[in-house]
Amino acid sequence: MAGPDISILYPRHVDELQRRATQALERGGFDHLVIPSGNVHYQVFDDRDYPYAVNPQFKAWVPLTRNPGSWVVHTPGEKPKLIYLQPFDYWHVVPQAPAGYWVDAFDVVVIRTAGEARQHLPARPERCAIVGESHGALEGYTPNNPDAVIDYLDHQRTIKTPYEIEMMRRATDRGVRAHRAAERAFRAGASEFGIHLAYCQAARQDANELPYGNIVALNEHGAVLHYTERDRVPPAEVRSFLIDAGASHAGYACDITRTYASDRDSEFQSMVNAVEAAEQRLCDKVRAGVDYRQIHLDAHLEMATILRDSGVLDMSPESALETGVSAKFFPHGIGHYIGLQVHDVGGFLESDRGGRIEPPDGHPYLRLTRVLEPGAVVTIEPGIYFADLLMEELRSGEHAGAVNWDKVDALRPYGGIRVEDDVVCTDGDPINLTRDGFASLD
Repeated sequence: MAGPDISILYPRHVDELQRRATQALERGGFDHLVIPSGNVHYQVFDDRDYPYAVNPQFKAWVPLTRNPGSWVVHTPGEKPKLIYLQPFDYWHVVPQAPAGYWVDAFDVVVIRTAGEARQHLPARPERCAIVGESHGALEGYTPNNPDAVIDYLDHQRTIKTPYEIEMMRRATDRGVRAHRAAERAFRAGASEFGIHLAYCQAARQDANELPYGNIVALNEHGAVLHYTERDRVPPAEVRSFLIDAGASHAGYACDITRTYASDRDSEFQSMVNAVEAAEQRLCDKVRAGVDYRQIHLDAHLEMATILRDSGVLDMSPESALETGVSAKFFPHGIGHYIGLQVHDVGGFLESDRGGRIEPPDGHPYLRLTRVLEPGAVVTIEPGIYFADLLMEELRSGEHAGAVNWDKVDALRPYGGIRVEDDVVCTDGDPINLTRDGFASLD
């Protein structure tokens, strides 16, 4: 089935960005919004550059992620301008001339050196809201990142346009294909590093193109929330596999996590199945008007119920949440906004004029505390982990007697469980981009 017509969705997306930018400039008292793509910068005492990362504010306007030294300029009432650096260079591949569905939305100016951009930028930089990093600056055009402008743009960016959701669908298509390849490599006995390579090959993206570093964890490594070591040799006995890995498309990200047991009939696999069923119930709560903080607390009750039913805990789910015991097994937040960035902006904003909504007491790692609106895209990623440090804290605490330590010790070698999908909030039922992607692939 053919997808939506991007040549129609994209101009509407730019129209919306212009509307938002004009309002942001009015809030900040500026005449122009100026967005550098950022520059390559080098390691100290070396001639090696750090991997280039495009300014997210820049790639919101144009699907360009490998074009340092370029600029977008929005002036209310005028066609947006793209200053496109296409240098004379025989050391590196030069970007191709601007082409594609997006070009007609801009007044495109091609420059050959970074300094040439100055003559095409607004004449009075003090009248410009310049958003970006300082190393992306030209003399006189240093980013000032005014709070009033940034707060408004970040707040608005949490609501995705139809174009953006389509870009995330396409990122998901890459991600689910790569996840299937990773599972096959795991079942075939590959090492963590080998699974990672299989993933990159199937996604057709290398580590610098992926939206974040792949978490590829066998056995007890799954208890390390951001495990990125990737052993080169498989363990003597393979018990479990947790993979948290995404993919990118036109600057947009997907973020997917799956967990598997090597023995599909094991007790650990039964726990994986229970977490997955709970995750689907939590995904169904992604609805307009729902406080995301409540979804997080509901996730703790779901995970504590699984721990009780599996014989790990001898206390009610409500008591596990109230006493903090559930947080020893589920120490991170239920999820976050996702889009141009994996942990997308605006998660704590009280309004488009700033302010902060704090996480619930005792849950400092929750990255999103707002009421959900149609167009928001969030991750839902509950988990249960048997991390040595947290288990030792629990064992030495006042609630140690409510834990079946023999059961914990039997599950420690499996590491942990996490299941994660990307979900769109709508005016009605939520849209699960991840499940749709796997269903389409299968």
